[in-house]
Amino acid sequence: MRPPEGLRLIDMTSERTDSPGVPENPWLTPEEHKVWLDLWSLRVWLPAQLDAQLKADSGLSHFEYFTMAHISMAPEKQLRMSELAELSDMTLSHLSRVVSRLEKSGWVIRRPDPSDGRATVAVLTDAGWEKVQAAAPGHVWNVRKLIFNHLNEEELKVLDKALEKLVNSLNPQRPPRT
Repeated sequence: MRPPEGLRLIDMTSERTDSPGVPENPWLTPEEHKVWLDLWSLRVWLPAQLDAQLKADSGLSHFEYFTMAHISMAPEKQLRMSELAELSDMTLSHLSRVVSRLEKSGWVIRRPDPSDGRATVAVLTDAGWEKVQAAAPGHVWNVRKLIFNHLNEEELKVLDKALEKLVNSLNPQRPPRT
C-alpha cells in the first residue's frame, strides 16, 4: 500500500523495537506497490474470467472443473479427498461442498477408501469423465488466451520461478507440482 501523502519512505530492513520482526516502515516501495496491485488484479480477474468461460461453455465453476480434472488424471480416476484437497489448494470443507455439487450432477461419487475405510475417495463417473473431456479444450484455450499468449519463453521461466517461491513461502509443506 502507499504511505500517506508526505510520508517519506525509509529503509525497509530496519527492525522495529516494539514488535520483533516487523519493519519500522510498513509501506511498500513504488515498485512493490505496482506488483502488489497487479497481483491483486490477477487474483480478482483471472478466476472471474476462468469461471465465466467454463460456466458459459460447460456449466461448471472453475473449482468444479479443477476438481474433476485432478480426479481424471489420477490412477483409476479416483483420489482420496485429503489428497484432492491438497492438490487443488482447497480446504476439506470447501472441497466437500464442491464434490457434493458434482455428486448431485452424477459426475463424481464418494466411497470409503478400500485400503483404509476411515478415508473417503472421490471417483469420477463415466459421465464426469465425458464432462471434463468436453470442458477441457475450451478451458485450456482460455488459459492460453489469458496468460500464456502474453508471455515469451524467458518470461514464462521467470514467472515460474517467482510463483514457485511465493507458493512455497505461503505453504512450505505443499508437495512440489510436476
